[in-house]
Amino acid sequence: MPSTIAAVMVHVPQVDAGLAWYERAFPSARRVTAGAGHTFERLSVGNVFIEIVPSDRKVGSGPAGTVVYWRVAQLESALSHLQSAGATLYRGPMQIEDGEAMCQVRDPWGNCIGLRGPSSAPRAADAAG
Repeated sequence: MPSTIAAVMVHVPQVDAGLAWYERAFPSARRVTAGAGHTFERLSVGNVFIEIVPSDRKVGSGPAGTVVYWRVAQLESALSHLQSAGATLYRGPMQIEDGEAMCQVRDPWGNCIGLRGPSSAPRAADAAG
């Protein structure tokens, strides 16, 4: 069985625009060229590649049932950053276990990005008093 995520493939209508947006959304990403003699550019975020590829009639842009969740240092600040880059909140945030929360945002092409991490928002039971 696989043990780690190697790459996240994101389908967009215009690859250059997709690469530029994901570089803004993931400031720690660095652009790398895949393999010798290839012109395929992708983004490296830690040990994971974000591969921006053209959408087509087989795989379009938008939510399709699988969402990769990125661990973040603080959910609200990560959400705020992505919204400032042009992402829109799609689901959540919702409180989960151990003081963490999760949510989903959509990139400008409708693809979902999941966020999961510590949250400063009060849990529902705490908020009820």
